[in-house]
Amino acid sequence: MIRVPTHTSHASRTKQTILDLAKTITARSNADILDPGPPPDGGTKAWTQALCGHLVVFNTWGMIATFGVFQQYYTLHLGLEPSAVSWIGSFQMLGHFALGMLTGRLFDAGFFYWSAVPGMLVSALGMFMTSLCTRYWHFFLAQGLMTGVGNGMQFAPVLSLVSTYFARNRSVALAIMASGSATGGLVYPTVARQLLPRIGFPWTVRVMGFMMLAVGTGYSFLLKPRLPPRKSGPVLELSAFAELPYSVFLLGVFLIALGQYFAFYYISSFAVDILGLPYETSINVLLVLNGIGVLGRLVPSWFADKYTGPYNILIPFCFVSTLVLFFWPLVKSEQGLYAWAVCYGFFVAGFQGIFPAVMTTLTKDMSKVGTRNGQGFAIVGLGTFIGPPIAGALIQNYGGGYLSAQLFAAIAVLLGSSILVLGRLSITGLNFKVKV
Repeated sequence: MIRVPTHTSHASRTKQTILDLAKTITARSNADILDPGPPPDGGTKAWTQALCGHLVVFNTWGMIATFGVFQQYYTLHLGLEPSAVSWIGSFQMLGHFALGMLTGRLFDAGFFYWSAVPGMLVSALGMFMTSLCTRYWHFFLAQGLMTGVGNGMQFAPVLSLVSTYFARNRSVALAIMASGSATGGLVYPTVARQLLPRIGFPWTVRVMGFMMLAVGTGYSFLLKPRLPPRKSGPVLELSAFAELPYSVFLLGVFLIALGQYFAFYYISSFAVDILGLPYETSINVLLVLNGIGVLGRLVPSWFADKYTGPYNILIPFCFVSTLVLFFWPLVKSEQGLYAWAVCYGFFVAGFQGIFPAVMTTLTKDMSKVGTRNGQGFAIVGLGTFIGPPIAGALIQNYGGGYLSAQLFAAIAVLLGSSILVLGRLSITGLNFKVKV
């Protein structure tokens, strides 16, 4: 009988133990990669993402909120029809929202940087090209199409990224992000007001382009996706439209978007054409309309996270903005216009800050949040695309009067707000005490 040396047997057992330990560590590491755990809901990294989201919206939606300056400038100095000019801004908004159908899925698949960083560069390039434009179709392609596409390559992926870092504080985080449209809507029109008389249109627009590059470079280095990529899956999540709360909600926000953004394009023109105010004053009114949006986004979002839920507070904000729109034709003075801009800007900002949070809460599987948010933003983009040009055409057809366009906007928002009530009822019925 031959005996195996004990040291050899001991070595084999040690080797097997090491292999088993390595397998365990590998399995746990893979699990950590596949499941990053629940959202941190706070901390330096999470709030940094929200701040970077603010800067993204500063660059994208902030520039869209500035379009009232361009609307008035192109109409006064280039002799273009208001409806034709509106198509430039509408294409910019369409790209901003509608491209989310593609970029949302890119985010889910792990290609965040391949969408957001080129988008930032394309958006800034669009502004540089705008500075060279001399004809309508030049402005349409550069400012409307190119800048809009660049905005859309950034917006939906970044909003989805920020959403993945928060659960309980999601409304506040997204409101911080959305308030970038208010700060951008303050900074960029101020740049235009100060520089246009001094250095002219081309260099004013180039300064804006350089600002977009500087801000964009900063957030491109700081944004960090949290979830692992979802490699398989369709570009569109069409099954989502079979969910009644999701589809009814999108129909409501489509109608609201159809009428709500008319004021951002035309309030400066209204100030000059109807009230006879100076061009500089018309820009100041736009600054007030945009600036009050910081409070309008943060205050209701804090209440939503703390007490009501985003859907419950979204609906009253939409109805109040409808009421304020119906009062717009009664504005007859500069003081009245400033007061109206404060009221409307506050409640519209509430809608703009909260509706992305509602749309995100309607998605239970966060690995699909980019796709579902993206296709939702595409529907919102369709409303923002056709609404202002329709209003511009009504102004032209009624001899420069604004009443028909104002009523069109107010009725569209009223219908959309009413449909949101139906969407809310489809979730919990008549029980409005539930935090939704």
